[in-house]
Amino acid sequence: MEQTVLKQLDVVRKITINEVEGLSEETLNTIPDGFNNNIRWNLGHIYLVQEKFAFYFAGEPMQVPESFDRLFGRGTSPSDWSEELPKLDVLLQMLEDQPKRIQETFQNRLSEQVKEPFTTRSGVTLSTIGEFVNFTMYHEGMHVSAIKLLKRFAEK
Repeated sequence: MEQTVLKQLDVVRKITINEVEGLSEETLNTIPDGFNNNIRWNLGHIYLVQEKFAFYFAGEPMQVPESFDRLFGRGTSPSDWSEELPKLDVLLQMLEDQPKRIQETFQNRLSEQVKEPFTTRSGVTLSTIGEFVNFTMYHEGMHVSAIKLLKRFAEK
């Protein structure tokens, strides 16, 4: 079962990457009426949350650029950005590499308890590395749905 979960990380991430490959900078940065964020924000947010949920809560070192919390953390918005943003190719490389690092780090560790369980906004308490990893796939799926909507509106 553990191999299936870790393999699923690749499947979910390939779907995310396929959804955004080849998009223009304009499409990445468009915030359509009625939306708070853009596609670039969603990509950075997916990366940031997976780093925190996979590595931070397991007590492992994260690979997060210093600006990512300010740019892509919960409650942030592209309308507040005033610094240089990661280009799409950089984000895509980071997103592509991340599942491999998770697989290498957490092979045979998904049932391991984390030091400090976390309760999501929806009231779900995550206590093992596997629960955190599984939750990130659900989280990523929600943001891929948002990306699909943003693409549809941005291309009009």
